[in-house]
Amino acid sequence: MWFWKVIGKLIRPYSGYVLLTIISSFLSIVFSLFSFTMIIPFLDLLFQDELRVESRPELIADPEVLNAFFRFYLSQLIDIYGKAGALWKVSLVVVTLFFLKNLFRFLANYFMAPLRAKVLRNLRKHLYEKITALPLSFYGKGKAGDMLSRISSDVQEVEWSVMSFLIMLFRQPMALIIFLGALIIISPELTLFALILIPLAGLLVSQTTRWLNKLAVKGQEQMSGLVSILEESLGGIRIIKAFNAIDHSDARFRSQNQEYTNLLTRVYRRRDLGVPLSETLSILAMVSVIWFGGRQVLDPAHPLQANMFLLYLTIFSQVIPPAKSLISAYYYIQKGSASMERIQEVLDATDCIPEQSNAYPIKEFRSALEIEGLYFSYDAEAVLENIHLQIKKGESLAIVGPSGSGKSTLLNLLPRFYDPQQGGIKIDGTDIRHLRLSDLRNLMGLVSQDTILFNASVMENIRFGLNEAGDEEVREAARLAQAEAFILALPEGFDTHIGDRGLKLSGGQKQRLALARAILRNPPILLLDEATSALDNQSEREVQDALQSVMRERTSIVVAHRLSTIRQTDRILVMESGRIREEGKHAELMEKKGLYYRLWMMQHEE
Repeated sequence: MWFWKVIGKLIRPYSGYVLLTIISSFLSIVFSLFSFTMIIPFLDLLFQDELRVESRPELIADPEVLNAFFRFYLSQLIDIYGKAGALWKVSLVVVTLFFLKNLFRFLANYFMAPLRAKVLRNLRKHLYEKITALPLSFYGKGKAGDMLSRISSDVQEVEWSVMSFLIMLFRQPMALIIFLGALIIISPELTLFALILIPLAGLLVSQTTRWLNKLAVKGQEQMSGLVSILEESLGGIRIIKAFNAIDHSDARFRSQNQEYTNLLTRVYRRRDLGVPLSETLSILAMVSVIWFGGRQVLDPAHPLQANMFLLYLTIFSQVIPPAKSLISAYYYIQKGSASMERIQEVLDATDCIPEQSNAYPIKEFRSALEIEGLYFSYDAEAVLENIHLQIKKGESLAIVGPSGSGKSTLLNLLPRFYDPQQGGIKIDGTDIRHLRLSDLRNLMGLVSQDTILFNASVMENIRFGLNEAGDEEVREAARLAQAEAFILALPEGFDTHIGDRGLKLSGGQKQRLALARAILRNPPILLLDEATSALDNQSEREVQDALQSVMRERTSIVVAHRLSTIRQTDRILVMESGRIREEGKHAELMEKKGLYYRLWMMQHEE
């Protein structure tokens, strides 16, 4: 089963904890067994003098011989200390054995705790690393809420499965083997009868768990939908309020919540069936053993004696708890398998941006960036076709065109957020697919229309990804982005927390913080994806002034909607339907009276 392989892979680095857990569990079970085996022979000897054994028998795996072996030493104990003294000594031994049993049981749990926690830590770590490594195209296939559900509720569900798995792996099978071994020694015939009941119980349990697994998969999918609606509602709360769509949003959430509730009710009912089912099976097994064994004891010709049968029942009662735990663990594992399957879908995703094992390092941009015969599509329809372009170091290039012409897609290919299906992109003559991904992205600073800020201080947001940058370097980047004045006016200056997604700041302030973050990286190539299109006129002017001062010192590629903001660039690229239609300076393109001219006139007529 693939679930066991995945968990086994996660457990393998912690073999030391595994070994200590196994040893402690083994000793706990052994001391438990010995504590029970001492009581019955001693009570027999205490109240029936004719059962005394005067000579030490040879120790072999035979129930009568083992019984005689114990009686010999207990007889010696009674001879030395008397019955009252021997009772005291045996009581101390039994208490000591029970103490040692529980001590090692605690130690087994003690060593299992970090094992369980670290397995879950690594699972979250692998999942997060995979999520951040996947290309943007992966997130276009699903909802952000679904991904949040996988890394939170699915991992939480797996945590219970891991706990059940570890208990089942390290403790319960060992207890069953040791106790069953003792039962076989006492009465092989009676033990064989008891084991006939196990396959029957297994059939009932497996059928129930199959139902549970199917419902668990549906339940996790429903939970993902619920989290997605919640995430969308929180992100679009202003629109919901502005369009008086609260009732509509509530209806969506209530509908999804009710579906999840109905499904969860079925899951709980079937899961809770495991406890009464296992209890019933336990009682059935115990009564069956008492009936079968009692008949043997009542038969004078049968070797099984009443005292050994009592010992058998005592040990058999210790078999039932681990058997019940195995059934319960199997339920949780089946339910957790559904969550692990959803997590595994992400971990096994193959559409990552690959980095060659012998990728070249690159630390600087020397001469030119070239795009040769580029073709790219998200699905079947082409977004970019036959793109040929050269951008020289220090040049400022603007990319304009109607919506859907491929402007932002072309920009996203440069830092390898996606890879093209045909053609290639070269920096200083080397295909970017042959370069180290981290080095390639270090050459570029991105400022997008959708400003991404984090619920942290201004200083932490500007320094994001560059922890080694000093405070003065951060302040200098803020000055270049013309952000220092408004930052110092904040309640705690650079230490002010700006709220979730920077909600405490205006649009222009957020964009200048994003620009400062890009400047701090000091990238030789600056990528600006409609960085001012969502701003009001005053904010746009402030951000544009900051951009102009920064762009003079580096290669800049600007995707723009407002054509007035890119008149001063060295070259303008006009795109339509995924192709380059026109190219030149502002004045040259206006003279052609082509697509650029029409776009310009439409904006200025407005």
